[in-house]
Amino acid sequence: MAQAPSNQPHWFALPLLVLGATGFAAGWLLLALALDRTCSWLALLAALDLVLLLRLGRWPAGAARLALAVLGTLGVIVMANGLIAAGQLGKSLGMRPWESALRIGPDYAWLLMRMANDHIDLALYAASLLLAAWLGGFSGRRPGPSAR
Repeated sequence: MAQAPSNQPHWFALPLLVLGATGFAAGWLLLALALDRTCSWLALLAALDLVLLLRLGRWPAGAARLALAVLGTLGVIVMANGLIAAGQLGKSLGMRPWESALRIGPDYAWLLMRMANDHIDLALYAASLLLAAWLGGFSGRRPGPSAR
């Protein structure tokens, strides 16, 4: 007998979201360092990925999933940009990205992030946050036909 879908959040959705966001930021870092670009278009894919992870984790649609999708996407953007800044700095100093990330200060990382991102990058980041909000707020299920 099939059970009706629950509107309660499942416990594994949040660790899945954190793991997915961290993994996506690491992949973004590797691609950005390989191409020597910020690859800001990946923010749109990050939004899609996090919404998909929340749906796979069966987090119920609504304001909470919308907020988690937007905050997760924002976290991936900030984490990836910070790691890219640290990676670029570490490249010139002969350090690995995670080594320089531990030594770079937040003010200097913020300065490097501001210098690396132009208006198109910021527009893509804003579009990814809007995409996460739009997709995160909907359930993805259409109501079935009425029996009446």
